[in-house]
Amino acid sequence: MSLINSYTPTSIIHGPDTVDQLGELVSGWQCSRALVVSDPGIIEVGHTSRGCAALQSAGIETHIFSNVHENPTTDDVKRGTAIANEFQPDVLIGLGGGSSMDCAKGINFLYTNGGEMKDYWGIGKASQPMLPMVAIPTTAGTGSETQSFALISDAETHVKMACGDKKASCKIAILDPTLTTTQPKIVTAVTGIDAIAHALETHVTTKRNKTSLAYSQEAWLRLASNFTNVLGDAPSIESREQMQLGACLAGMAIEHSMLGATHALANPLTAKYGIIHGQAIAIMLPHVIRFNGDEVSDQYEQLLQNTASPENTLPSGSVENLAQFVESLVIQSGLSTSLAQCGVEPELLPALAEHAAEQWTGQFNPRKVEKEELLGLYKIAYE
Repeated sequence: MSLINSYTPTSIIHGPDTVDQLGELVSGWQCSRALVVSDPGIIEVGHTSRGCAALQSAGIETHIFSNVHENPTTDDVKRGTAIANEFQPDVLIGLGGGSSMDCAKGINFLYTNGGEMKDYWGIGKASQPMLPMVAIPTTAGTGSETQSFALISDAETHVKMACGDKKASCKIAILDPTLTTTQPKIVTAVTGIDAIAHALETHVTTKRNKTSLAYSQEAWLRLASNFTNVLGDAPSIESREQMQLGACLAGMAIEHSMLGATHALANPLTAKYGIIHGQAIAIMLPHVIRFNGDEVSDQYEQLLQNTASPENTLPSGSVENLAQFVESLVIQSGLSTSLAQCGVEPELLPALAEHAAEQWTGQFNPRKVEKEELLGLYKIAYE
């Protein structure tokens, strides 16, 4: 049985040009006004207008909210909610990368339940029904389309708040690989590495279970087998679709398993230095794999045993082989491999470790991490 559309409240529609089905897909919901949350870059290349045209062809009025920034903040969500209060939508569309989708979910919380984003930090704190939402990712990275969480940064403290509620789950996710063809190579690289980290971290967290392991394994197989192709000069549409499906499956794994130390370490690097999330992940992931290997080598090795074959180039054997394979992908993608290369100041590593210790995801890491362990990982990743 295919794992796509199993164990998830979100219906997955995938394949080239499926975005053109958007109007038809939502027309049965008795909706008439769609707020489309999308960022300026996606609007510029025409993807947003394509989605709006599909909605309008089904008689649905559209309004675009485009004041979305990378790593959306509480201010972004407030601005979007103000637009929603004026426009009065009855369906939300998140069309773009993870930032657009997370911002759309954040707007859904405040528009339907009121208050501020911090009121929903945690799980299950929305008391009122929420609007139906469609997620249309234009990257293969976050897997936000199949998660019930909105990741929103506090505009003042820069702390990332994971606001989760089953009512925030998207009703439909449309994975159209043609929407990824316009993204720069750097976006392909950082989002792809992030998705790979999702597959690997969810496979070993303390919350892992039979369902999450199935998602993690299938996500790893699709992502690791196709990442090199999409980094090339002429990536196939088939590989782009497999990357989107892999990222989506990894998102499902997060929903059942959560993340670990890699993301706890990456978030302060983004908050303090503005390092792109996927770049921060790329630096830290190999070191966290080795660190966790002392505790869960059997989990990593089982993953490799189940996915490596003569038909692919995936690693087999030891944890070290896995870490080296991930490092080779980072090098192929042209991303930096050390904190020093990103301008991180060594004297600030202890402060970064303090912030990393406050991150929610660290508690799910299979090997216990506190400030001392996190500082050690930063030091290893520095050079």
